[in-house]
Amino acid sequence: MIKKRDVHESQALFELMTHPDVFPYVRQKASSSEELMFMIKQMIEAEERGEVISRTILDEWGNPAGTISLFDVHNHSGFLGTWLGKPYHGLGYNQAAKEVFFNELFYELGIENVYLRIRKTNLRSQKAAEKLPYVVSANEMNKALYDEINKNENLFNLYVISKDLYTLVHMRTHDETEDALEA
Repeated sequence: MIKKRDVHESQALFELMTHPDVFPYVRQKASSSEELMFMIKQMIEAEERGEVISRTILDEWGNPAGTISLFDVHNHSGFLGTWLGKPYHGLGYNQAAKEVFFNELFYELGIENVYLRIRKTNLRSQKAAEKLPYVVSANEMNKALYDEINKNENLFNLYVISKDLYTLVHMRTHDETEDALEA
């Protein structure tokens, strides 16, 4: 479902990222597969320094479908960045990748908060985030960070996924599943 980044996937990811429905939402844009290969190499090095955590999202055959990353890692927190190639939109890959990634972040890597900075014009991503029971609007809750990400223009809404709420939601879901099985 997800794996650590690899420079050998640059051609496949480049082809997926350049689709006009995808490219505007990719944080690390590349103008060629070679440039993307260089960027992936830099990202692998940044992960070794603890600055970023990045994974490739895979389809059921092990082909790259997109990426999911935690950027600007600082004080056990960071910003989520994810994109999927157009052929994978609406097929559940993003949600499945997030579950695996969040489990790794929270329970293996010591992350406490995952922030989502979503453009106010990106209604599709906002609706997807707001559907998740462990996502909370942080525009007012973390006003200083909200103001910082909007210091030049008021472009983004801020959301947060805390380890505590994520864990609580998953414990509740697990308990409800067990209750249903016992009934």
